[in-house]
Amino acid sequence: MRKAVVLLSGGLDSATTLYDAQSKGFQCHCLIFDYHQRHRREIKSAGALAQKAGCSYSIVKINLPWKGSALLDTTMALPKDQSLTRQGIPPTYVPARNIIFLSFAASCAEAIGARNIFIGTNAIDYSGYPDCRPEFMRSFQVMLAKGLKTGIEKKTIHLRTPLIRKTKAQIVKLAVRLKVPLELTWSCYKGGAQPCGACDSCRFRAKGFSEAQIKDPAFKI
Repeated sequence: MRKAVVLLSGGLDSATTLYDAQSKGFQCHCLIFDYHQRHRREIKSAGALAQKAGCSYSIVKINLPWKGSALLDTTMALPKDQSLTRQGIPPTYVPARNIIFLSFAASCAEAIGARNIFIGTNAIDYSGYPDCRPEFMRSFQVMLAKGLKTGIEKKTIHLRTPLIRKTKAQIVKLAVRLKVPLELTWSCYKGGAQPCGACDSCRFRAKGFSEAQIKDPAFKI
């Protein structure tokens, strides 16, 4: 069976990506990152999702002491009820996060003999983070071919982004079709018993479920 490393945050997109990879016949090892984000709720969700899917997983602990993001610095306010069509990069952007995460994934993939990395990045209904765009993913693929032993040996590790051009509604419908346990997912930038419903991540998720005409099981009430 083909091996794959899957970046699993615990959210809707990464969970759908995991189940998509499994549906394509990949044996998945999940990487879950503890990077001192505001809460551990998403880490708990990611672990539960990996276990539900029957996948091995690693929790990778890293520290970004320089912060630079509202997701890392609790003195910075999380934006809420912002327009989903606004311009600019929001304060929830974590500098170079996907570059860092994908570098860990590349190291893991090469070490365990996986020839594929899956990431649930999206460039349609998203907050405008520069390291979620197709052009960035294409550039990182070039790096994988040029900067790894596997690339030099013509055994290139492939970066797969199955959701990158899908709307949130399309992702929700795919998740339902793949039988993703959506009740285990967590997308909110805040911790707590229930999603806040006001942050970008909550609102894009709500938009997707609304447009797909599917009830979001993350809301218990």
